[in-house]
Amino acid sequence: MIDRLSWLGHAGFALDLPPLVVIDPYEIPKNWSRKADIVLVTHEHHDHLSTDDIAKVAGPKTVFVAPADCAGKLPGEVRSVAPGQSVTVAGVEIEAVPAYNTNKRFHPKANGWVGYLVRHGGTTLYHAGDTDLIPEMDGIWCDVALLPVSGTYVMTAEEAARALARIRPKIAVPMHYGRVAGGPPDAERFRSLTPPGVEVRVLVPVPVR
Repeated sequence: MIDRLSWLGHAGFALDLPPLVVIDPYEIPKNWSRKADIVLVTHEHHDHLSTDDIAKVAGPKTVFVAPADCAGKLPGEVRSVAPGQSVTVAGVEIEAVPAYNTNKRFHPKANGWVGYLVRHGGTTLYHAGDTDLIPEMDGIWCDVALLPVSGTYVMTAEEAARALARIRPKIAVPMHYGRVAGGPPDAERFRSLTPPGVEVRVLVPVPVR
């Protein structure tokens, strides 16, 4: 699955299984030409639910998966989810998992915002969403983990490394840096703190066009 993953910058990713799954598209180039089969939205903040960017990647047959408070801002078919709920779209199993702050006010647990477990072909990818280090991570199992590392609104690099010790994926990818908060030093610090047995890949944004 990691070889089919592209980082779009910030918390945005494209996963070309196929189908093409796009997560939290933000500041997508104007020359994007491919249309996503599935778009996952973690929560309603502008850098995760960007209607301009969603218009670039979505087509008339795109299916959206998102928390209920996002549904009214999304075109087309929307599958609303809350933490703990699962849907299957085009053969891809998508489970919503909790994502929230524990020591800051930006992402309250009560909002029911989410990260996602994406399962396909016997492999599981975890997009943590905008979150701190939370107890529910003890129950996460995945092959690939996409974790925020920039601090301010989400986990710091140090906290994300502690999350890895709980999740124990095969591969970890830092995200949520370089645009709204944080920068490449956060990703490198995360890599330096990674527990043994986990491979960290620091990706370069390369949009799927």
